[in-house]
Amino acid sequence: MPGSTDITSAIASACASAFAGSAANDTQPRGDRLRARAFAALCALLLLVVLGGCSSLPQHVERPLSTALPATTASTLGRIAADSSPDRSLTGFRLLPIGSFAIDTRLQLIRRAERSIDVQYYLIQDDETGRYLLRALRDAAQRGVRVRLLMDDLYTSGADLLLLGLDAHPNIELRLFNPFTVGRGAFTTRFLFALNEFSRVNRRMHNKLLIADGAMAVTGGRNIANEYFMRHEQANFVDLDTFLTGALVPLLQELFDSYWNSEVVYPARAVMRSDLPPELLRRQFEAMTGPEGTPPPEPPPVNDVLGYGPIGEDLDAGRLGLVWADAAAYADPPARDKGLGASYGLVPLEDIDSVRSNVVELMRRARSEVVLTSPYLIPGQRGLELMEAMRQRGVTVRVLTNSLAATDEPLAHSGYRRYRPAMLKLGVELHELSPLRMRRTSRLGMFDSTQGRLHAKTAVIDRRQVFIGSMNFDPRSEKHNTEMGIFINSQQLAREVLRLMDLDKLQASWRVVLDADGRLRWLAQDDEKEIVLTNEPEATFWTRFWLNLLAPLAPEELL
Repeated sequence: MPGSTDITSAIASACASAFAGSAANDTQPRGDRLRARAFAALCALLLLVVLGGCSSLPQHVERPLSTALPATTASTLGRIAADSSPDRSLTGFRLLPIGSFAIDTRLQLIRRAERSIDVQYYLIQDDETGRYLLRALRDAAQRGVRVRLLMDDLYTSGADLLLLGLDAHPNIELRLFNPFTVGRGAFTTRFLFALNEFSRVNRRMHNKLLIADGAMAVTGGRNIANEYFMRHEQANFVDLDTFLTGALVPLLQELFDSYWNSEVVYPARAVMRSDLPPELLRRQFEAMTGPEGTPPPEPPPVNDVLGYGPIGEDLDAGRLGLVWADAAAYADPPARDKGLGASYGLVPLEDIDSVRSNVVELMRRARSEVVLTSPYLIPGQRGLELMEAMRQRGVTVRVLTNSLAATDEPLAHSGYRRYRPAMLKLGVELHELSPLRMRRTSRLGMFDSTQGRLHAKTAVIDRRQVFIGSMNFDPRSEKHNTEMGIFINSQQLAREVLRLMDLDKLQASWRVVLDADGRLRWLAQDDEKEIVLTNEPEATFWTRFWLNLLAPLAPEELL
């Protein structure tokens, strides 16, 4: 915005004078004080308008077109992938339910890549895990590997110097999805100064993907932060990724390219600002990601809960032990406005080939059973109609979501609980993750000293078709976020996902039911004793109080 600095300074000065006048002593006439306060409020509003007008995205930005490098047996990972494949039409999978295995797999691919690394994430946190992964990417670039890093810009506040330092290295390019241009230093100021563009900045890229040498990939539900890999001191997520290689990887590369070259993606240097020269930015990055403040993750144990060892052992041996199956991958188009004319719920617009539409189509075709895991579950009226249609066909519908005590988004829970009685009346089996009971089982990780929360997004249809992805079953995933998902036709993988959820034994969850009078009850089994609760389990009085107070104010389609 031309001259915006001078204009903003002038308005800010006027605002300061107005606020000083409004705070003057009470000897002023009451009318003068009121006029001063009104003028101060008007100045503040005008300042926001000016800053908001400056929040528009830069024009005529150069985005050099680039495409993924195909796999080749000239690279080690490419050769191992080719040697491990029984059929070029199949994709090999290994589920990653435990955090230490999930981060180790990503780091193994980064460290062993020889030609290219493509990375796409909703969140890479400026914490020990995020900085360590960024440094590993820097190390790969120094080996001559081409690194393309695509991040959603929502949670990059305060990290501009860190990210610009990474971007200043040769062989690395950082791009941002739908970036903020004003108020970048804090999360709240970003939205405050972009109120005039709320419909734009409300659209976020929720995808999670890492591809090494065009040969192997990791995708699923995890972002890059301590809490997704059991490294947070207070709360950690139960989540699920999958390692994969084979027929699906080239399609994932195409999906990545469609985002990388999209008009809604901007080079980091087009929106991030620094007066530091590249050499000093690189030094800053070195200091920020040094070993003192960025310790490496703990190595994974010998085996995970499914009996698999670390992927590095397979790579060292030169052959991968995987489950091979037919599979497909989908990602929502990056530039589509999902908010125009969409209705929230489990059923999306019929003419859009989205991640959600493909999941819903699988559910519509279910013959015997649908098992869902979603940390945020808000089905909407059409979602209820879909569940009712499945139940009328005799399909068992079982759902695992967060309890109020487990969720990190209480307002999203308020959207879920509006539909909870209706789902139960349809005969849907509802299970809610229990932080307390999570500590009594090591099936999904050790939560003896931290709170466990569900973050996995999966669906198992008729015990033979599996969805693993980034999509929650809520309005935000349908209308506002872009999502990515893998669809696998495999009875073995279906068994493994169901084993991880382990709903039958209720080891880590409460079963929600309606009693004879239609009241909610939470059931659990301890040894041979059944526990029955009448209120949201493990949630404090104040949590319930504030939720009841704020829930009516939350627009459901934004949850």
